[in-house]
Amino acid sequence: MEMMASKNPTKTHLLLLLLLVFFLSLACSQPLHSEPMSTTTTTATQPTPPPPPPQSKIPHAEAGGAARLRRIVLGVLFGSLTGFLLSLAFLYAIRVAILHAKYAPAIVRGPVSFTPQISPKNLHSALPSAQPLAHGPNGKYYKLVLDNDVTVAVKRLEASRPEASPSSMPNVSKSDMRRVQRQLELLARVRHQNVMGLKAYVREADRLSLAYDFVPGGSLEDVMKRVRSLQVNLNWDARNRIAIGVAKGLRYLHFECTPRILHCSLKPSNVMLDEGFEPRLADCGVSRLIASGSADPELASSLYSAPECYQSSRYTDKSDVYSFGMILGVLLTGRDPTDHFFSGETGRGGLARWLRHMQQSGDAKDALDSSVLGEEGEEDEMVMAVRVAIICLSDLPADRPSSDELVPMLTQLHSL
Repeated sequence: MEMMASKNPTKTHLLLLLLLVFFLSLACSQPLHSEPMSTTTTTATQPTPPPPPPQSKIPHAEAGGAARLRRIVLGVLFGSLTGFLLSLAFLYAIRVAILHAKYAPAIVRGPVSFTPQISPKNLHSALPSAQPLAHGPNGKYYKLVLDNDVTVAVKRLEASRPEASPSSMPNVSKSDMRRVQRQLELLARVRHQNVMGLKAYVREADRLSLAYDFVPGGSLEDVMKRVRSLQVNLNWDARNRIAIGVAKGLRYLHFECTPRILHCSLKPSNVMLDEGFEPRLADCGVSRLIASGSADPELASSLYSAPECYQSSRYTDKSDVYSFGMILGVLLTGRDPTDHFFSGETGRGGLARWLRHMQQSGDAKDALDSSVLGEEGEEDEMVMAVRVAIICLSDLPADRPSSDELVPMLTQLHSL
């Protein structure tokens, strides 16, 4: 019984409360001392009885004393009950505070590794020798070779607003630091061939560095630049494989991760390619580390971002699908959305509106990259892929397909 009481303190408190209520009701049920009622019956035939002898005032005094005693007892009981309930509330508040302090994750400082291949100490000591690779809106990429010959790609985060950066440690509350830490641990659990999982991170006084697997093929943005300059020939089969791989990565993030992960910054510079042009999504969820619960200005200004991002600062999985539609449009047309070709297309979203216009006018084939036009069957597949891109680029999120619908839509192009 003692074990049960210790495991369930509320049962003991309830029993004591019931006992107090019982004694309280028992005290209230005691009858008041009352004076005997004198009944005087007068009849016309009976003479009036002589007046009774004067009664003593002692019973009245006893009745008054009993009433005062009852009031005192009731006051003591009510006071005890109130104090008991307040004590319970105070103890409960203390217990909640202790449990919160016990289970709240500790804030980890310094390097943290999620794989035995990377030593936190070696990672931290090797950071100064990192070789710069690329520079993005929210950070710089570096190539880093560790002592055990493991090569990693390191991204040092930078915020478009300094006060929003998770690396600005003096300006970030503990709750924000724990939020960033939980997000990093979530990203470290990502395991998919088309998604770059987080291998380690280093939290320093003035920056936050993320370590990923190194992908030697570079980004899709770099490859498409070489395609436009005729340095690389990227046929439709390779482009379709890239699009399907990106869609598979999104499907994994949206439907196979718990909780769901939104990429929030999907664009060619965040699609890394290996030697066989197999894509891997980079920077998954990194924008949320920087935004700290608010909209990222770079996100809202990107040509790859959905309209709702800069209209209402609302980002959903359908926003990632819009960004995928932009990437698919780049693969199909070979054009960069920032190209001067779109300068007359009424501003933001020139590529999307141009594709929609070409489709509606029946000239979708003329929008395709001429360097990949050849076999008639492939051209038909690419024209149908233009329709997929246009659906993904719908202005309303509800009109766009989900990421789990994209994979069959693209893989079935060969069979149609």
